[in-house]
Amino acid sequence: MMLPTHVLAGLAIALPVAAIAPDLAPAAFAGAAAGSVVPDLDIYAGHRRTLHYPVYYPLAATIAAAVTLAVPTPVTVGITFLLAAAALHCRMDELGGSLELRPWAETSDRGVYDHHNGEWRTPRRLICYDGSPGDLAATGVLAIPLLVLTETPVRWLVIAALVVGITYAALRKWLADVVEKVVELVPSVLATYLPGRYRGS
Repeated sequence: MMLPTHVLAGLAIALPVAAIAPDLAPAAFAGAAAGSVVPDLDIYAGHRRTLHYPVYYPLAATIAAAVTLAVPTPVTVGITFLLAAAALHCRMDELGGSLELRPWAETSDRGVYDHHNGEWRTPRRLICYDGSPGDLAATGVLAIPLLVLTETPVRWLVIAALVVGITYAALRKWLADVVEKVVELVPSVLATYLPGRYRGS
């Protein structure tokens, strides 16, 4: 799924904190937003493998949650939601499309790498591909409660995610063609540094 969907999903799981413990809500939202992004920082170095941990993030989040229940501070809350959002990100990628330039073609069986078992998890394709109509619909559904129940700066982050998501979804298939043409112009020495799916690997 596209990054805006991940960010809004992360913010959504932090939403209850705003009602239960408003003083801890900023830490929860900040941690969730960061955790939603962290796994995708590996896009140029083994995407969906280097920083995607579908087994270890949930385990770490569970331990952090136990610590937070015992010691509820902004730091523990932030760390808990960072790990929880990262775990959710990995699960969403597994439920989405495959790791390739044109995931709608379904030529790859790589969803998310499972370091614990040493293998790629097969994509479930409940959301066909990042930027698909289904992905955009999920972004919209997630945005509604966040727009209604939050205030700035979270609300502005939600609006920004919507704008980026709508734009990306509108251009998704065209961008695949553009990337393919641009990659052809990249010198072979530099091409090895491009994400694998741009190089057909």
